[in-house]
Amino acid sequence: MRRPSLMAGALALLPLLHPVPAGAWDKQVERGRALARSQCARCHAVGRMGASPLRQAPPFRTLHERYPVEDLAEALAEGIRTGHPTMPEFRFAPDEAEALIVYLKSLER
Repeated sequence: MRRPSLMAGALALLPLLHPVPAGAWDKQVERGRALARSQCARCHAVGRMGASPLRQAPPFRTLHERYPVEDLAEALAEGIRTGHPTMPEFRFAPDEAEALIVYLKSLER
C-alpha cells in the first residue's frame, strides 16, 4: 500500500484546518476554473452543464459522486497517469492543485 506524501496530506487537510474566507474561496474557485478550462476542457466537461468532448472523460461536476475530490490532491501534485487511454500526464504545483480541488468542490453545490 502506498503511503500518501506529506504534501498531499497537507493539501487535503488545509481547508479543514483553516476555513477560507468567502472572498478568498471565490478567488480560488476562479483560479481553479481557469486551470480546468485551460488544461482539462479539451476532454472533460468542466462546467455545471454539458457533455464532455471526449465520451470517456467524466464531467467534472460528477467527480464527487465517484469519490471525495480531496483524494485527487496527491495525484494532481505528483502527476496524473491514469484515466482514459488518451489522457496526457498532468502535474500541477501545490497551489494549483489546491485551486482545482476548491473548484471541484464548488461544483458539488
